Amino acid sequence: MKKVGTVSRGICTPIFSQGMDIAKEVADAVITASQAEKFELNDRDVIGVTESILARTQGNYATLKQISDDVSAKLPPDADSVGVTFPIMSRNRFSQILRGIAMACKGKKLYLLLAYPSDEVGNPLISLDVLDEQGVNPYTDTFTAEEFTAKFGDCVHPFTGIDYIKYYKDLGESEGAQTQVILGNDPRDILKYTPNVIVADIHSRHRSKRLLKAAGAGLVTGVDEILNTPPASNKGDKTVHDGGWHPDYGLLGSNLATNDSVKLFPRDAQAFADKLSTILRERTGKNIEVMVYGDGAFKDPVGGIWELADPVVSPGFTEGLRGTPNEVKLKYLADNVGGGEEAIKAAIRSKKADLTGDMAAQGTTPRRLTDLLGSLCDLTSGSGDKGTPVVLVQGYFDSFAD
Repeated sequence: MKKVGTVSRGICTPIFSQGMDIAKEVADAVITASQAEKFELNDRDVIGVTESILARTQGNYATLKQISDDVSAKLPPDADSVGVTFPIMSRNRFSQILRGIAMACKGKKLYLLLAYPSDEVGNPLISLDVLDEQGVNPYTDTFTAEEFTAKFGDCVHPFTGIDYIKYYKDLGESEGAQTQVILGNDPRDILKYTPNVIVADIHSRHRSKRLLKAAGAGLVTGVDEILNTPPASNKGDKTVHDGGWHPDYGLLGSNLATNDSVKLFPRDAQAFADKLSTILRERTGKNIEVMVYGDGAFKDPVGGIWELADPVVSPGFTEGLRGTPNEVKLKYLADNVGGGEEAIKAAIRSKKADLTGDMAAQGTTPRRLTDLLGSLCDLTSGSGDKGTPVVLVQGYFDSFAD
């Protein structure tokens, strides 16, 4: 009987830069690690590659000017005001996007609608207990920044120490926009101030757009539609494109890169996953699954922050990672199947191809394989200085019966 189940290894790699053949480099790193650490590669191993190094090798970066130019092109020519709904409270994720939008709104009124008591990924302004104490209904009550501060005081993020109401207002004004912050949870609240709306929600963006359009908004576009086509080069040649973009997500999934640029979510992640899988099969003889991963899909039980600030956990993955696990609950079998270990193994081997609704599968949360594996990869690689942007997961598809 085997003595080890699933193993997750962070794979050390070089520092990636634009133009590198990332598929070759990742294959080299995985094979070199297996030789150095003396472990075998197997069929149905999983290689996770963090989205940031793929975007870096693609050069998928955009400047604040390119963001500003695209926002300006999308605004009605006579627009004197713009609203932004539900940006998450993150310097890394939204500060540069806000600066780019504000640059396009120089001399105009810019209204920011922040969700409360927390943003959509759990960054808190205040607690639900405080809302209850004040008799506030977050589903119906809206506030100006001044009213919100008067009622609740300064709202400082517990981890960053940033007052995002003040921080975002100051950022907008620093780029020349007349910035006002509103607090509310209905995207239609922004229409009291302006008919032109940029939807900054991540996971609720489709609903927000639908509600705004039905309510008669003039312009409804989204952060996912900013830089969703290649920006024209500043050199004046409109046939040449120089700058980052993403056809599906625009600026969603972007991160602060430098003082005047952002790194976008990688393009062509599916093609990359398929290419790397082919290279690994040619070099090792094994059918190894590949996925590109960003944020994991998990929630911090202490801070209440949901990690997933990217639009998806995995923008590209090989076919063997499609779907959800089809597993029975081992604890259930141990309590309900007589005959010891061999009987339990037999029950696992004979499980149905689709366990939906079967009591033996209850408690196995039906999350997608890519969300589960992406979370494992994200926790393994971390977001700091470990230097392991590639993760090898082995034995994930094994069961007690194997």
